Amino acid sequence: MGTTYHISAAGTAENPDPLPKLQGKIDAALAEVNRQMSTYDPESELSKFNQAPADQWFSVSKPLLEVMQDAMSISEASGGAFDVTVGPAVNIWRFGPEKERKSFPTDQEVQAARELVGYQQIQLQADPPALKKSQQDIYVDLSAIAKGYGVDVVADLLEKEGLTSYMVEIGGEVRLGDYKPNGDAWVIGIETPVENQRDVGIKVPLHDTGLATSGDYRNFHWHEGKRYSHTINPQTARPVEHSLASVSVLHDQCALADGYATALLVLGPDAGYNLAEKNHLAAYFQIRNEDGSVETKSTSNWPRALTH
Repeated sequence: MGTTYHISAAGTAENPDPLPKLQGKIDAALAEVNRQMSTYDPESELSKFNQAPADQWFSVSKPLLEVMQDAMSISEASGGAFDVTVGPAVNIWRFGPEKERKSFPTDQEVQAARELVGYQQIQLQADPPALKKSQQDIYVDLSAIAKGYGVDVVADLLEKEGLTSYMVEIGGEVRLGDYKPNGDAWVIGIETPVENQRDVGIKVPLHDTGLATSGDYRNFHWHEGKRYSHTINPQTARPVEHSLASVSVLHDQCALADGYATALLVLGPDAGYNLAEKNHLAAYFQIRNEDGSVETKSTSNWPRALTH
């Protein structure tokens, strides 16, 4: 996944130090997610689907199908603001694997990428699990949801092993189990979107939930004096230009928190907020003002205590 992970878990009287014994199972579970969903591994299921011919059903594992189903549900709910086929547009703006590209994309290149973007060009089949695409060059990239899914996989593994109090983090996406044995919640920091430095804005005490944050303050380009965010609007195939700098979402499933955080960031401070309220999402927005200051707002389902 190109990132790190961190797991903490409370042991039991019978098993006071459980994680070293589970290291092999955890690594195997994450390796399996990679084998199914990585775009960096040319032999992964997803890579093979991306290379497969159009208009043919391609057999996939049940987990890959389930993540695609979640992705499609977020795409439908967000009107296409979240779209796993956005890869061609990401690549021409130098935020994908083709980072060595030097030239600024032309309008013709943007239009060509735009024609390859559209989640409606992917069909899903539940039984047996399979995917089908309508164009040969459709490129599915699950990086905006698969990290959250990986968090869920590890959390579920810990629960099956009898561990109920835990914190699982992969690349900044988190899922928390029950309270710590001393009764404390797990405390997770949400950064203020400040470039080139780490500044924790709020610390949120959490349990029994997932938390994902999407932001534009770590990955961007400057071109002729203008800042271009790595967040690409799938409907324009261009970087977003609004003032929303960061969105954090709470959800029982970290995969859905991950995907919705991306969708809300694409939509911006107003449309994103409205979608979050409509779908009863617990979301925390950080908006960059012209003077560089940051203002925040949260949806009605975001716990009030967490903003202080």
